[in-house]
Amino acid sequence: MTSVLDCRQVASDADLDAASQQELAEIARTAANLGAAVLMQHYGRLSSIESKGRIGDLVTNADVAAEKVVLDYLREHTPTIAILAEESGSSGTPGSLCWCVDPLDGTTNFAHGYPFFATSVGLIWKGLPLLGSVAVPFLNETYWCSPHQGSYLNDTPIHVSDCITLQDSLLVTGFAYDRHEVTDNNYAEFCWLTHRCRGVRRGGAAAVDLAFVASGRLDGYWERGLAPWDLAAGAALVACAGGVVGDYKDSLFDVGEGRILATSSGLHLPLKQELARVTAFSPKLYGA
Repeated sequence: MTSVLDCRQVASDADLDAASQQELAEIARTAANLGAAVLMQHYGRLSSIESKGRIGDLVTNADVAAEKVVLDYLREHTPTIAILAEESGSSGTPGSLCWCVDPLDGTTNFAHGYPFFATSVGLIWKGLPLLGSVAVPFLNETYWCSPHQGSYLNDTPIHVSDCITLQDSLLVTGFAYDRHEVTDNNYAEFCWLTHRCRGVRRGGAAAVDLAFVASGRLDGYWERGLAPWDLAAGAALVACAGGVVGDYKDSLFDVGEGRILATSSGLHLPLKQELARVTAFSPKLYGA
């Protein structure tokens, strides 16, 4: 079994034909757009911002409102598929198929008026991304995909970049909420790779980062400490756009592991090898 994500194989194993994939992809796209529309209604007009207990881990009234709209739509149109949502947790009858919903990916950005955020709706089968959609409302962009149709930005097909060398690449990453507490925090990797590529960006919204890799705006993305709702739709977008999605090792990619390496097809091995050279260091060096 290959260690990288193969959405076509996932669809085959899930016994989903082309028509079923197309229908589910359209449901994901509509649900993401509904959530994104709610976000824009609240953008710049938040009535509450609360902490979930860790530095930088926030929830706003917009998260809650957008999640309700998305979940109501999914329950109406796919009542037999379970849902895992960031704010409300698991619901529905557990099964092999599950919607993973992040109503507001990039909450800290949103709370500060920084326009890099999205609603992400992804469908997984036994922990493997299958299809989904990421709506980025400030840019009027909706990314969506299925194994049968490929990946799209609005109604235009997209594909990962043709970059094959680190020195020519533009990368993106992020930092987990527990970065203040653990050595597995990505600081060393960020510094290391900044000196070996054209630049490393930190967007603050994993789903948008992955959508940008799928569209070729960025060449590669790596991060750890992520939740299934952060990864499900974006990982499928990259894989369906001709990219390579795996973890840092050779085990099969699983959204439950929280670790991802998503790149153009030619950049995956060079980036994976370079990451293996990096030694982590403690956040205590910075007084954390």
